[in-house]
Amino acid sequence: MAKTVLIIGGGVVGCMSALTLAKRGLAVTLVERGTIAKQSEGASSWAGAGVLFPLMPWDYPAALNAQVFAGASHYADICTELLQETGIDAQYIVSGMAVLSAPMPQALDWCKLNKQAFIQNNNHLLLPTVAQIRPPRLLQALRAYLIKLGVTLVENTTLMPATQDFACLRSQAGEAFTADYYVIASGAWSGQISESIRIKPMRGQMLRYSNAAHFIEHILYQNGVYIVPRQDGELLVGSTVENVGFDSHTTDAALHTLKLAAESMIPALKNQPVSQHWSGLRPSLSAEDNLPSVAKHPTLEHVFINTGHFRYGLTMAPHSATVINGLIA
Repeated sequence: MAKTVLIIGGGVVGCMSALTLAKRGLAVTLVERGTIAKQSEGASSWAGAGVLFPLMPWDYPAALNAQVFAGASHYADICTELLQETGIDAQYIVSGMAVLSAPMPQALDWCKLNKQAFIQNNNHLLLPTVAQIRPPRLLQALRAYLIKLGVTLVENTTLMPATQDFACLRSQAGEAFTADYYVIASGAWSGQISESIRIKPMRGQMLRYSNAAHFIEHILYQNGVYIVPRQDGELLVGSTVENVGFDSHTTDAALHTLKLAAESMIPALKNQPVSQHWSGLRPSLSAEDNLPSVAKHPTLEHVFINTGHFRYGLTMAPHSATVINGLIA
């Protein structure tokens, strides 16, 4: 009989973990507090921009960059497989990223050292191989593929904090869940499952402009703000980083700040209305290095942690799932 795994959390990290373990032959159940691939309060996977690159690699530790690139390298093949198996296109595009007012020569030195293709134009730096993906469509495809693979999805179910020995988990409604292995992949809510996980939510707010992607050819990045053009003509602008606990409300202040930043990069946006404004709560273990926890539980052999990816959960997810698979194996 196949070993059983209970994955707690249906964001991209949890779904990628479920996919990897199910393809290995384990009997996987995934419990999600909302509905996978649907916008829900604070959900960071749905809310993200889907840029498959560390936005400031020259400012990040090598360990973070290694995990981001390891995850990003899988997405072309993953999206091809998802399209073949589900008919859903996650819209993987190599659109390139232009860093405006890049910190020279630091950025150039990093590109040369890491063999990253670049084109320099004065103090602007084009990174032509940077790719993007559409997070809601990726989640839709993952959900469909998990069902096809026989993964049991338990949605709209909030779990209570685990007992000290993690022998059983119960939902708020009293339903019991047991498994041979448990994987905590609940993002910002992971600490509510196990008190051993010291994590905090960091709010990120985003804007969307409709029928505006024709203004730019590449992703733009400047002073902490990025603009991402989509295939359907939308432009995404993000994002803030706010330590406000589990408050997922949007604010006029963030709307004003992001709008001004976007208009400074693309002056034509001054005549464009913002069509949507939303937020997500990123899971942060340490805002200093952005590094996640992908490891065995400190005291329990049958419990594994896959959380704390901060800004790069989507990008790191395939690599983190591979690590969890290896740990369980």
